[in-house]
Amino acid sequence: MTIDLPTVLRQLYALTPRGITLGLDRVLDAARRLGDIHRFSAYAHIAGTNGKGSTAAFLATMGRAAGARVGLYTSPHLCRFAERIQIDGHPIPDDLLAHCLSEAIKAGPDLSFFEVATLAAFLAFRICGVNFPVLEVGLGGRLDATNIAEGHAVPIITRIAFDHMEILGPTLRHIAREKAGILRPSTTAIVGRLHPDALETVQQVAQSLGATVYEATGPEEQHYLNSYPPSLPGPFQRQNALCAVAAARVFHLPPQAIIQGLSETRWPGRCELLETSEGYVLLDCAHNPDGALALKNALISLVMSIPRRHIALIFGAMADKNWRAMLDRMGSLAGHRVYVAPPGGRTPADPIALQGHLAGEVALSPAEALSMARRKVGRSGLVIVTGSTCLVGPLRAQILGLSMDPQVGL
Repeated sequence: MTIDLPTVLRQLYALTPRGITLGLDRVLDAARRLGDIHRFSAYAHIAGTNGKGSTAAFLATMGRAAGARVGLYTSPHLCRFAERIQIDGHPIPDDLLAHCLSEAIKAGPDLSFFEVATLAAFLAFRICGVNFPVLEVGLGGRLDATNIAEGHAVPIITRIAFDHMEILGPTLRHIAREKAGILRPSTTAIVGRLHPDALETVQQVAQSLGATVYEATGPEEQHYLNSYPPSLPGPFQRQNALCAVAAARVFHLPPQAIIQGLSETRWPGRCELLETSEGYVLLDCAHNPDGALALKNALISLVMSIPRRHIALIFGAMADKNWRAMLDRMGSLAGHRVYVAPPGGRTPADPIALQGHLAGEVALSPAEALSMARRKVGRSGLVIVTGSTCLVGPLRAQILGLSMDPQVGL
């Protein structure tokens, strides 16, 4: 009997009211029922406030260049759910996705949306013979569903900043301890440039496990980037690339594969510049103050040559994010601002409240926001879209004529 993907996706999306469920026991039991699909010979596991997806994309491309069978699991998706589970650089086929989601739902009928998605990814990796799994943590690390993975781990922590404090804790030390929960005994953990408090906490966790912390800022990593600048634009991507290079060296990937990964990686929606018939649109999934600051720094050199009156910012965020700080960081880059509520299952910040914090206009939909922003700056101007993946995804689909699955911030 053929399993219908739209039907299975409806079953999956029906789980979204369960929200975020942290804990490993139930999802681990389901993974065992599916044949211990959480066991890998080796795997990369990536946590961090920002930069996880880009680092994962760099490392996955390096693995493919080395000839490995690469499985990449990330979240959330931009346009189609299948983007979350990729085999050798491509979203898995609809029939395989439908099968894996159906089996995961049957194995864990009480699980959450993200837990089912994680099991489906692990099952797909087993079926496709993946030997180089790259796993992105969904939230935190210690109690995230991806943390049921077993095998020789290469943990990576890209960056630690303030986000999800209501779940992870109020200080960088609290947040760092949760993210350091992906460390394993007697392994080498790769870390990006961390605040001293966060770095000290990660080192303490590592010491208790007999693990080693390696800061991805050494001369070997720098040499690669100086000689082969990463393909993803923005200063912040250099740090993500450094983490990927350091991890690739732990995996003993050949230098040529690392070089190829640096030059060939693509990761949509991250400082992505699209040329449309109406003008240029820049998309970035910055969804917290740290990400907004990184985007601002990436844009400074670009927008210096563009008058502010020729730049429009389309901004929409979720209500649980510190959107005030995000607007404070990057709102001044644009001469025009258009606010809109991102579609999706979670509660968006009220565009009227955004307008009250920093003057701008309000649109009723992402499509209307794009039209309003373009009228403000004309064909020669730049439209910047940011604030939430749930805003970037639908507008990217509209611009490129892509199919779209419902957005969900899980």
